[in-house]
Amino acid sequence: MGGTAPIGGHVKIEKTINLSKVEGRTSAGAVLAADQELSREQQAARERARAVQRRSQAIRMAIRIGSLILVLSAWEYFGRQTNPILFTYPTAIANAAVKMIASGELWKYLSQSLVVLFVGLGLASVFGIALGLVMARFWVVDIALDTYITALYSIPSVALVPVLVLWFGFEATAKIAVVFLFTFFPIVINTYQGVKNVDDRLIEVGRAFRCSERDLWIHIVLPGAVPFIVAGLRLAIGRGLIGMVLADLYTAITGIGYLISRYASTYRTDAMFVPIVTLGVLGITLTGLLRFVERRVAPWMHQPGRE
Repeated sequence: MGGTAPIGGHVKIEKTINLSKVEGRTSAGAVLAADQELSREQQAARERARAVQRRSQAIRMAIRIGSLILVLSAWEYFGRQTNPILFTYPTAIANAAVKMIASGELWKYLSQSLVVLFVGLGLASVFGIALGLVMARFWVVDIALDTYITALYSIPSVALVPVLVLWFGFEATAKIAVVFLFTFFPIVINTYQGVKNVDDRLIEVGRAFRCSERDLWIHIVLPGAVPFIVAGLRLAIGRGLIGMVLADLYTAITGIGYLISRYASTYRTDAMFVPIVTLGVLGITLTGLLRFVERRVAPWMHQPGRE
């Protein structure tokens, strides 16, 4: 009798262990099934988000194409009813553009203006972003320069073009200075506002985790200021195109401004509109490239529902 009790105890222990193993396997299987179900739900949610984004892009593209067709049709109809010396229409502009492109005339003068635009805009971007960051982060520099930035930005840029011509002459240097003047201030002001609008709580959290000043700039300040910097660059592109044409007209008459002036003086309205339309296409292209760069640098600004 005394020898059978331990055997019964061992049997109970083994049953308990086996039961625990079964429960453990059951629990692990349930967790695995739940994980798989969650993964399927997440995948389905991503698919739905992509479908919504594709549908939104298709709707936007349809609206743009429909708007373009409507505007061009109305322009074509009313343009044909107007004296060709005073106005023109899209098909006439297209015919003139084909001739100017085939002869190489358009690219010859456009390339001269593009060099001025890219050099002036590039210099303004580098110095404007740098100055805006410094002014926003160091209050001494802000107080010292804020009045001058505001005053110079308030003065119409066209009024300063003769001064730049007096200083730099009539050649490419003066043209670059004009484009720089037109594009510099929007970049400075938007960069400054971007840094100032960074949430102070984020900076305090960074400091609480002992982030260095360099880490604060790289991981908090600059990402928070990117949307404002890009907005400043968009404004600068439009103002830069205006400055480019004004530089062509106020200095040595070359570049795309020369084409506009020459064909306007000979009443070739259809040919005159070719460089004007080219400027519009150039602005759209540069803005599109800027948006592409923004998607790479700040992808969180282009999540579904934010555009």
